[in-house]
Formats: sequence, structure tokens, C-alpha cells
Amino acid sequence: MNNVAIVGTGQTKFSKDDGDVEKLLFESTKNCIQSVENCESKDIEGVLVSTNNNSKYLGAILSETIGIQPKISHSIEHLCSSGTNALISGYAYISSGLADMVLVSGVESATNPGQVLDWDKSRGSFDHPIYWASMLTKSHKTKFQTTEEELAIVSAKNHKQAMDNPLAYSNQPRTISEVMNSKQITDDLRILDCSRSCSGSASILLASEEKAKKISDQPIWIKGIGQKTTSASFTKNNLEEIESTRIAAKTAYEMAKVEPNDIDVAEVHDAFSVCELMAISELGITDNDKSGEFVRNLFNTENRMINPRGGLIGTGHPLGATGISQTIEITNQLQGKSEKRQISNLKTGLVHNMSAAGTSSSVMVLGN
Repeated sequence: MNNVAIVGTGQTKFSKDDGDVEKLLFESTKNCIQSVENCESKDIEGVLVSTNNNSKYLGAILSETIGIQPKISHSIEHLCSSGTNALISGYAYISSGLADMVLVSGVESATNPGQVLDWDKSRGSFDHPIYWASMLTKSHKTKFQTTEEELAIVSAKNHKQAMDNPLAYSNQPRTISEVMNSKQITDDLRILDCSRSCSGSASILLASEEKAKKISDQPIWIKGIGQKTTSASFTKNNLEEIESTRIAAKTAYEMAKVEPNDIDVAEVHDAFSVCELMAISELGITDNDKSGEFVRNLFNTENRMINPRGGLIGTGHPLGATGISQTIEITNQLQGKSEKRQISNLKTGLVHNMSAAGTSSSVMVLGN
């Protein structure tokens, strides 16, 4: 089995503007390829596009746009975790020997209509994600005595951290008070507890060990992968946990031969404030009943360990690009290239990306 490395990255700015997906893909891909000095486009053997957009044949379109004829090209859709699913598919192609180098690009447009799971009729008229997020929030408050302030701290922290991310959707810091007094959209959810759909694209170039050592002087290795889908229907899940994340994390840790306390920096899927608290617990970074206190301490000490680029809440959530953007941040952190966001003395990073109320999760462990 071949080892697989991240050798190149590229992104666009995330924005509320209605973006042309083909143009966004080309921009992030161009930035990605240009980030690798010794890379020739013709060496790319696979092109994978992650998106929830209704545009068709994007893998082939992107391939032609950048002037290549790859062995492998197709699109991948898995709602919010499309990006990490595409990266893991690219990993599998290289690890199995089917390709030496694979380009993985994610994209979304702010006005994309394909972001509601119509199949899950059990949700009735409550099909928008704010409803399951509200139920998760109420459950977390009840079981773990989570306070409104602790939830607001997640959002305030991530908005603050996004200020040092020039590609983030948000460029406005939010105080705890502002979050707590923002518009209430359900009984347990306020507008600033929510991430925002937006336009944007992110691309990563994956390579086999042999190829990576030829074209990169600072490859970042994918050391552990875990995935788990527990259901598609929200009603089959326990409101008090994200089982798919816990199982995926266990698999990733075992593959990477690490423990939760080895994680130095993590990008977790904070689609809503409560999701960050639940994720860091299921990942084993802290306990369920201490997650609020844990994030409060991060905020008070300006420790960027969790979501240094601003998370989904601060950076924006272009579904198909999100998991790839998260992975780029961990890659940059491990390479020491995160500028104002840089955390010192890093060895191991983690990416957590999930879909549809946590019914499906992907976890990746990265290292030097």
C-alpha cells in the first residue's frame, strides 16, 4: 500500500456572491498547481470534484480547462462532507496504485439549490438544517447543562479567529454579547450560532510517496483515515451524541497509531455552535460535560487549537469545498505557513467533516 501525501494546495476567497462554479474551480486549481514548483499538469492522473451543485460532468470539464487528459475523473457528492469523501477517494486511488497523482477540488455556489435532504421525509416540514441543530442544542443543554454563554463563546471565538484569515467569509469580530443577542431563529438557536452557505472553491494535490519526494520539499502525510455512516434519516440518531464521528475517529487514530491527546491542532465541523462542542467530545479531545469549559479556556487564552482559520462559522460553509479547505488549514499549520494564525510546535493535526446532523462523518489525521 502506497503512502499518500498532500503536496499542493489552493483556494479562492469565500463570499456571499453567486459564483460561477467552473471559474471558481479553475481559480483554486490554478493556485494549487502553481504552489508546487516541480509539478507538471500532465502528470495528474486523476481529477475528482466534490460538490452539491447541480452542474454535470465537472471532473471532465475541469480536466479540459487545465489542459489534461486524466485516467480518472468524476464528481463526488455527500452533502457537507463531500470534500473529505473526495480526498479519501483520491487517497484510495493512489494507495492502491491506480494513480500517482490526483487533483481533488471542491466547489459550491451560494445560491446552489441542492442543499436540503429531500429524501428524509421523517423531518416533515422541518427539513432545513436549523431544525436538527436546534434539537441537538436543546439536548446538549439539558444533558450537560450547557449554557447560552458557552454556545456563544464558540461563535465569538471562531469569528475572532477568522479575522486573521484573508479568505474567510466573515471579516467582522463578534462579542459574546452580540452572539447572545443576535436574532433568534428557533427556541434554542440564534443566527450567529450558524455557519453560512457561500461561494468558494478549494483544491489539493495528492501524490504517492515516490512522486511526493520528487516534487515537494515539505509533504504532509495522510496518516489516518476513518469514515462512518450510521443512517441517512435524522430520526434514527441519538440527539445526545454523534456516533459516526466517534467511530470514524477511533478508526483514524488506530490507523495513525496516535491517541486523542496527541492532536495538536484540529479543524472540526462547526456547522452550528453546538456541533463544535459535540465534535471535540466525540473526538476524545475533551469530555462531553467539559466541552463548554474547554472552549471557554481556549477563548480566554487565545489558544487557536480548535478551528484556527475560523471554522465554518467564521470562514463560511461552501459545502463541496469545506472539507478540503479544512484540510488545507491543517496542512498549512503543519508546514508553518499559516502566518498570523500559526500555532507553534505542531506534529499532528486532525480534520473532522460531517453531514446531515452527523449521520455520516469523516476524520483524517495528518502529520509531517
